[in-house]
Amino acid sequence: MRIRLDIAYDGTNFRGWAKQPGLRTVQGTLEAALARIVGSDVQFVVAGRTDAGVHAAGQVAHVDLDDSQWARIEARHGRAASDPAGSVAARMRGVLGAYSDVTVHRSSLAPEGFDARFSAIWRRYRYRLADDVAGFDPARRLDTTSIRGDLDVEAMDAAAQSLIGLHDFAAYCKAREEATTIRTLLDYRWRRDADGVLVAEVKADAFCHSMVRALVGACAAVGEQRLDVGDLVVLRDALRRTSEFKVLAARGLTLTEVGYPADELLAQRAEQTRARRDSE
Repeated sequence: MRIRLDIAYDGTNFRGWAKQPGLRTVQGTLEAALARIVGSDVQFVVAGRTDAGVHAAGQVAHVDLDDSQWARIEARHGRAASDPAGSVAARMRGVLGAYSDVTVHRSSLAPEGFDARFSAIWRRYRYRLADDVAGFDPARRLDTTSIRGDLDVEAMDAAAQSLIGLHDFAAYCKAREEATTIRTLLDYRWRRDADGVLVAEVKADAFCHSMVRALVGACAAVGEQRLDVGDLVVLRDALRRTSEFKVLAARGLTLTEVGYPADELLAQRAEQTRARRDSE
């Protein structure tokens, strides 16, 4: 029985999503909580593995429960219960605690063919950056990066939009052996919110390691007038890492949404994505 889980977390005190021996991670915490409910170990598959310190408001994962594990869910609520799969989220919240830094908003039976990772067609991130115009807000210190100076948001937005499209983003990714850096950047924009905070919205079919934080760091350099708007394309096309800009801190980054196709296309999308990854 495959269950979809919609998850949110404050990444400050986690060493990222992926389970690691001896370290507190989001995956490890959630799997331990569900294991207490179903009576044996489980393994989550996630839409996007976030790094240490990165937050999520719209993370998606799935978990496969065997017959004995599902029987424990049904035994608690009865086979006649209208939505035993939906009860998983509430029970996990009970185990995690009322003020936990990770929660499961919703749980549901996954549609046929659904794979949290391979069925996804895009991921969206938000980055919050406070310059001297916005000032420092202690209440947002855990999800906002601070930077000195007065940044030019219009130049940052123009630079961001110049990068949109299908490209090799090796200059904006931390290299991983045998991993492709070709991505389709679907949207990238900067604006100031009502409090003056600089907010980036970044959407792509997928992201390589540290890509979003590198992209926002490059645009911050443009906002500081250390780089010109056109420099970001030149750096991208050079296909190598550079010291022309800094990769900004994880604290400002939040995974906000994961997009999936219509239910009847989920299996096809998963098959296509797996085939592409296998060929990389």
